[in-house]
Amino acid sequence: MDLFSNLALGMGVALSLKNLWLCFLGCMIGTLIGVLPGVGPVATIAMLLPITFGIDPIGALIMLAGIYYGAQYGGSTTAILVNIPGEATSIVTVLDGHQMARNGKAGVALGIAAIGSFIAGTIATLIIAALGAPLTKLALLFGPADYFSLMVLGLMFAVVLARGSVPKAMAMILVGVLFSTIGTDLETGEERLTFGWQEISDGLEFTYIAMGMFGFAEILRNLENPEARNVVKTTIGRLLPNGAELRQAAAPIARGTFLGAFLGLLPGNGAVLGPFASYTLEKKLAKDPTRFGRGAIEGVAGPESANNAGAQTAFIPLLTLGIPPNAVMALMVGAMTIHGIVPGPQIISKQPDLFWGMIASMWIGNLMLLIINLPLVGLWVKLLQVPYRLMFPSIVLFCCIGIYSVNNSPTDVMLTAVFGMFGYMLFKFGFEPAPMLLGLVLGRLMEEKLRQALVISRGSFVTFVERPLSASLLAISLIMVILALLPSIRQSRDTVFQE
Repeated sequence: MDLFSNLALGMGVALSLKNLWLCFLGCMIGTLIGVLPGVGPVATIAMLLPITFGIDPIGALIMLAGIYYGAQYGGSTTAILVNIPGEATSIVTVLDGHQMARNGKAGVALGIAAIGSFIAGTIATLIIAALGAPLTKLALLFGPADYFSLMVLGLMFAVVLARGSVPKAMAMILVGVLFSTIGTDLETGEERLTFGWQEISDGLEFTYIAMGMFGFAEILRNLENPEARNVVKTTIGRLLPNGAELRQAAAPIARGTFLGAFLGLLPGNGAVLGPFASYTLEKKLAKDPTRFGRGAIEGVAGPESANNAGAQTAFIPLLTLGIPPNAVMALMVGAMTIHGIVPGPQIISKQPDLFWGMIASMWIGNLMLLIINLPLVGLWVKLLQVPYRLMFPSIVLFCCIGIYSVNNSPTDVMLTAVFGMFGYMLFKFGFEPAPMLLGLVLGRLMEEKLRQALVISRGSFVTFVERPLSASLLAISLIMVILALLPSIRQSRDTVFQE
């Protein structure tokens, strides 16, 4: 009964006119940036962070969440119609979705992607609601040492699941943690690593780092490598699958939903793994695997369900433990911090309207996306034909206005540009910036929990191995890194990411 009463509370919050509008706005923006290759939810949320200053915390987080899972829907449209994944999670959809479009079944592919995403989103919302309270109670049993070890495990997942080499990913994590130490020490009042520059005495602002690394840097990358967009010329056709097609897609949707929901919980980049795992599973279970890559509806239904389920269950570690599992969730931590909210187990007890309001808004958002996506396919096709060179000036202008409005400081705009160049250089040298963002966000929390644990243990580091939970988490972290560094594992890991 508690679950239903909590969901009723959440529905009351999410169904207010203001929150409904913000949810709709987030879903529309998310779909738009998912449709347009080269923008992405990380860059968009980073750009929109300054705007959330003028919105109440619940509405701001509902809108940002809508952008994230809305992008999963939009990414499938681009993958099917243009053969370019609008999102990293839509890479697998390209394989069979575009072939279906070339075979005259573009509408069916879009329809089954939307239906699968809606079903997956609904089930994932129920999973979040069911697991939220128990995991929050479990999190309250964690001591400072356990929390520190859990964050170490999260960073190790980020290393193992990041693209590129493991040493480069570890270097990015360490750079992020180092950036988190810049500013005034809250305990001693001493300035650290500021080199006498007063503008950074309070630490590096999360907003301009995120906007520079994922906004400006992404623009530079896209201008360097413009993508040719060959939109499918055939008619879209009927959008609703027939009975036989629905029966064919039902089992892949169910399997993809639960597989994606589980992998979305993993720190690092678990939500991206869901579609790949789903596609591999469907291909192994198929009676005729040769159909895959030639327009198999299962190759669209399973991965699309997995990516939407994973995008939503990624909120569970954030809302219950206060630990972001990926770069988008790290931005959500930044949004919460802007509004004075401390993510973690205290949210569900101290701010139940925020917790349950966000969960209820996810179901409403998925319903909105189902209604938004299918009738507006013609509009998305037109947008896909707009050259990127005509869009980027407005994106740059929007970024600059947004970052300037935070503190009315030209220095912030300059620092954003500096981090934009830094992010672009990282890309050129083969470094992935997402682990750095996780290191930046978790670095401050790790330092706080490390100090608390050492104060309680009177300076003894043995406390991290004396506590069974902490020792287990550290052992798992060590095993993961050792396995990732083994030549055979590293070679197969690189092959998977290349594919």
